[in-house]
Amino acid sequence: MSTDLLPAAYGDGIDALIQETLAPQADAIDKGLYPGDFMRSLGRLGGFGAALPAASGGLGLDLAAQIDIIARVGRACGSTAFLTWCQAACAWYLRQTGNAAARDRYLAPIVRGEILAGTGMSNAVKHLAGIERINLRGRRENDGYRVSGALPWVSNLGPDHLVIVAAALEEGGYVMFAVPPGSPALTLRACPAFSGMEGTGTYNVRLKDAWVPPEDVLAAPDEFEDYICRIKPGFLLMQIGMGLGLVQASLETIRATNHRLSHVNTFLDDQEETLARDLEALQAETVRLARLDRNALPLDILRARARASELSLRATQSAALHAGAAGYLMSHPAQRRLREALFVAIVTPALKHLRKEIHALEQQAA
Repeated sequence: MSTDLLPAAYGDGIDALIQETLAPQADAIDKGLYPGDFMRSLGRLGGFGAALPAASGGLGLDLAAQIDIIARVGRACGSTAFLTWCQAACAWYLRQTGNAAARDRYLAPIVRGEILAGTGMSNAVKHLAGIERINLRGRRENDGYRVSGALPWVSNLGPDHLVIVAAALEEGGYVMFAVPPGSPALTLRACPAFSGMEGTGTYNVRLKDAWVPPEDVLAAPDEFEDYICRIKPGFLLMQIGMGLGLVQASLETIRATNHRLSHVNTFLDDQEETLARDLEALQAETVRLARLDRNALPLDILRARARASELSLRATQSAALHAGAAGYLMSHPAQRRLREALFVAIVTPALKHLRKEIHALEQQAA
């Protein structure tokens, strides 16, 4: 991303933290180490609240700066870029809620990294797109809600973490809410082993008769539709940062291997110049859309997010091919980034999900 998106006063400190603390752990994180210390340190530097006001513990910048931070993390470790997105997304949800009690209780601690938080919205987002049924269900009870159900994959979680989810209600509509750390109704169960990115704190989440008091509600049924419209642009645009970081790191691998192998690498399909040009175009479009935020066209945002998946896949494969046999070693960063890029194309909204929504909007406009 452009260096002027994040002032040096913040960027230098974040870059130093990444190089000193995160980069040496990237392989261990891929294999299962959760980078909790890094996440908390990044929070103290404002790394989850670039788009939020200083009064909330943020940097008082904009969404483009937050995407830049995620991209910087992603150059070193795609798993941790995803975790940074999870944490920043939860802060984004709380910034957009009309419930001052929830905002006052959780926003600043999440922005500062004092509370780590998982966003369990994958199932709800896919449900709203007509892809799958919603797994959490509840009912109105007095001034709150009672919710039960299970979500198969929720990341950035641990025993002392908060999680934000949504449920369908028996009486109709949906409610989005926070489950605070230590809730007795919340159970975390281990997931089957992934091919990589094992250090993302990903669990099967189960809620059993969870009591949701009014102070933990982010969007009540009558607010839900408008609330989703407010949070969705940032939800999608911040994910692009994961892809931007991966592409930047892949270009570094390509440049390094070309010092020795350019005479044969020149016959590969995706060359450094082409990938760099496509990256620059995606960066510019992402910044434009981020600064428009809710005024950006939904179709443009979906297309940019899809381009991030497609370019990540192309660039990481090209980097591995440029590296040759070395790129097939499990210890080579290019091999790890292949798995990270596949994740960018699979995580909700997956590339097929994005193309489904793009197709629907294009059909409406035709």
